[in-house]
Amino acid sequence: MPGRVFLEKDGAALARCFGVPAAEIATGPDLAPAQMLGIVLPDRLESARWGMIPTGAVNARGRPMLEPLINIRSETLHEKTAFERIQQNRCILPCDGWYEWTGEKRKKQRWRIGAIDKRLLCFAAIYDIWDAPGGRQVLNFATLTCEPNPDVRDYHHRMPVILRDPSAWLAGDPVELTSAPAGTLQVQASDLP
Repeated sequence: MPGRVFLEKDGAALARCFGVPAAEIATGPDLAPAQMLGIVLPDRLESARWGMIPTGAVNARGRPMLEPLINIRSETLHEKTAFERIQQNRCILPCDGWYEWTGEKRKKQRWRIGAIDKRLLCFAAIYDIWDAPGGRQVLNFATLTCEPNPDVRDYHHRMPVILRDPSAWLAGDPVELTSAPAGTLQVQASDLP
């Protein structure tokens, strides 16, 4: 499941891809949770914080959840009461790929995962507006995950939902939230630590 992503295309290039107005967004080889990343909403490209604190969510002890969720299991999205209000707040995290790690502590290998044909990947995500301390409102999001396909199964037990029809997702149409077809992703060792 994605914990880091990479994106080379800038806001203008993404705006052309999705037919929305351009915006300044973060790009780079190693984008992480808590950073402001570019997401696509039905009518615009926007910077949003990766990591969502769902309103009303509680942990196993019944206390308010304060740890941001960066990923949400697609299989349980409609079952969790914490997401009832926002499950239709659909967005896309566009990226060139993501990283996974394998191995023992202090000896982990980072793996770079992207499309074999180098196309842009569109991760299914949901967004919310968080009322931050000081009265600020922060647009934030979490990506949806699913069972891994054979291409990435050896690297992690989850993977992002990669949309085959991003416009249907944004329009609120029913969409299968499943893994990418086998043979569409490539995994390469990364030079990044």
